[in-house]
Amino acid sequence: MNLHEYQAKQILRSANINTPRGQVADSADGAVAAAQELGGDAWVVKAQIHAGGRGKAGGVKVVKSLDAVRDMAAALLGKPLVTIQNAPDGQPVNRILVEETLAIARELYLSFLVDRETERVAIVASAAGGMEIEEVAHATPDKVLKEWCDPLLGVQDFQCRALAFALGLTGDAYKDFCKLLPALYRVFVNSDLSLLEINPLVVTADNHVLPLDCKMSVDDNALYRRKALAECMDMGQIDAKEAAAHAANVNYVALAGNIGCMVNGAGLAMATMDLIQLKGGMPANFLDVGGGATPETVAQGFKIILLDPNVKAVLINIFGGIVRCDVIAEGIIQAVKEVGVQVPVVVRLEGTNADEGRTLLAQSGLAILAAESLTQAAELAVEKAQ
Repeated sequence: MNLHEYQAKQILRSANINTPRGQVADSADGAVAAAQELGGDAWVVKAQIHAGGRGKAGGVKVVKSLDAVRDMAAALLGKPLVTIQNAPDGQPVNRILVEETLAIARELYLSFLVDRETERVAIVASAAGGMEIEEVAHATPDKVLKEWCDPLLGVQDFQCRALAFALGLTGDAYKDFCKLLPALYRVFVNSDLSLLEINPLVVTADNHVLPLDCKMSVDDNALYRRKALAECMDMGQIDAKEAAAHAANVNYVALAGNIGCMVNGAGLAMATMDLIQLKGGMPANFLDVGGGATPETVAQGFKIILLDPNVKAVLINIFGGIVRCDVIAEGIIQAVKEVGVQVPVVVRLEGTNADEGRTLLAQSGLAILAAESLTQAAELAVEKAQ
């Protein structure tokens, strides 16, 4: 689950980490009022969406008058902002963050993330921060610095010093950085984050270090124990199909193809999508209804898949282990009738009572194609979608 920048900065401030002063607004008038309260003669107006690349897309600008604040807010609010990370549709801007401006001497990059290979939290830093960090990482990977945190000891002093020296920090900036890293690590662990990214981390003209931007992603599996963070979820930033899947407690990811997939088990779902592509088709989604799929879950899955107007065929691939295939077949028949599916449906059942399940499908009188194997199912789905 992603957080907005203003939400992430609230968490930083609650951990006694300084950030630029700012206020959130959901209207042009509110943005002007925020700028007036902050004071000064220049402000940064930032669109709040769950995507990077806002600056290049015109979603972050420095303005030097209250009229310019109003105009910028009016231009952003209520409209989709398309960036390199959310093209082609973009995401709606429902809030903007108005912040004070700072005298910036340098821009750095800093992030904490889970390194699954080492099973540790990794710190990634670079002296080349800002909007071009992706190009820097690709073209000059030697400029990207890494440290791994001991799961018992966390960030250690020697790691703070090593990164600070490598980034060329001295004086107050050095001291700030060495205090900041352990504080950020505590935020990362205590909030069950999967990513904490500060880009840029700025060195100000008076040689202090400050997070100018902040992105946080919370581990979805930890939301049950992070109720306050769960309430920060902005469903307006999520694809409508993914929002419906979240409400139905199934795992769904929208893709760009035309064959809807419903599978029980993440590994089986990946294999199904691979085989569809191998046979010349394109999956429209990843949808894992779980090992204990029920008729009700199947019906929900159909409804979610059919929210995508690009879907021309549906492939259901169920392995009956925890749940019997004949029960799933009854659920499929019930769901097709209830939802009124108008596209071809291909079903592959394997496992407990698979033969009985296929018999039920054949006797249903519905336009459901029962496949004997996954290969045949993929071929049929690709054929029907074309």
